Order: sequence, then structure tokens, then C-alpha cells
Amino acid sequence: MIRLRGVTRCFQLGEQRVMGLDDVDLDVAAGDYVAVMGPSGSGKSTLLNVLGLLDAPDAGEYWLQDEATAGLSEGRRAELRSRLIGFIFQSYHLIPRLTALENIELPMLLAGIDPAERRRRSSALVERLGLGDRIAHRPGELSGGQRQRVAIARAMIMQPSLLLADEPTGNLDSRSGAEVVALLEELNGEGLTLIVVTHDPSLGQRAARQLNMRDGRIIEDIQRERRDARG
Repeated sequence: MIRLRGVTRCFQLGEQRVMGLDDVDLDVAAGDYVAVMGPSGSGKSTLLNVLGLLDAPDAGEYWLQDEATAGLSEGRRAELRSRLIGFIFQSYHLIPRLTALENIELPMLLAGIDPAERRRRSSALVERLGLGDRIAHRPGELSGGQRQRVAIARAMIMQPSLLLADEPTGNLDSRSGAEVVALLEELNGEGLTLIVVTHDPSLGQRAARQLNMRDGRIIEDIQRERRDARG
């Protein structure tokens, strides 16, 4: 599903040139469960931004589902993001003035999906994620775990094949974090490709594959047997 070859991304911070990604090669198959780990500044979030077509490399090649992404127009990149990729962030990125249901349905509204289909999809996800009694609440009226479940529903509403999660449990207590991890692993078990950036060693060790990064490079690629959400 994903293929990177020689991907490099540099940033200029004052007079200092910082290597976000340094000649990275990576293959990720459909249905993989990958944790990306490393110290701050190692390139984890830069890698996630490139994979999510939120940023473009300075050099190298990135294929997403056999489509070369170099040189794509911003319109085409936005189309691929909408159709193929779901995003989950540590700080949720929900719109405060919208209800939980309106936040979940927002990507479909922007994509021009008709109201009947929007309601069909959102109703199924709301029921599955246990949010039925919270859909009329705004983010400020929800717990951290509930906000993250709303964010997961929003990420899944366009039925993506790739889910990118940046520290998805970072702002959650241990119980809420475990519930979010179980949900993400359940989705992965149904065939969704899951890539998680995390500082949490216990979460990293759950993944079937763990990439350790340092100074913009993948220095270790650990393969494990797959495990279910209860494992």
C-alpha cells in the first residue's frame, strides 16, 4: 500500500538545517499494524505528515496504492487524503462550536455526500463507538476518551483504507487509553492499515511491526506476530 524510496525532508530553523527525514526507505502492506517510535525530533511526525500527504518530501519517491505522489496537484492530494486516509491526533482537533455528531459528519459534508448517506454512516459509527447519548454534546462537554472516540469516528466516516494516529492516547488516562487502543486494533483486525506514532513503549510493543527512528532515519524495524486487542 505504501512505498517510500530515498525520501528526504529538510527544515531550515534560523541558520540551522534540520533533517526531518534522511533517505528513508519503507514498505507498508495493506492491513499492517505499525508503531513508529523514537525520541522527540527523531522524524516520527514528519514521516506521518509525509505519509498523510500533509507535507511533501524534498527528494525521493512516495507511492500510495501504486500512485506516485510526487508532483501531484494540491487538489489531487486533497482527493487522496479524503478518499484513502483517516487522521487521529493527540489533541483531537475537534471544532468546539460543533456537536459531536456534526464533527463526525463534517468530512462527508465537505465531500458533498447527501444527507441520507451521511446519517446512515454516522448512525452506524455512533452506535458502534458507544456515543449515542453524547452526539448532541459539544467537545467541551465530553471527557477525553469520548472526544477521542468522536475523533476516531470522524477519521473513519469516509471509510479510509489507511489510518494515521499521532499519539492517540497521549492525553488520556490509562483506562480511556486502553479503550482507544482496543478500538484501533479492532479496526486493524478488520483490514484497516494502522500506523501509530507513540512514545508509549507498551503501545509500541502491541504493534505487529515497530519502527524505531533517530535523526530522521529508521534505525530498527522489528517484526512481531500479530495479536488481537485483548492480547
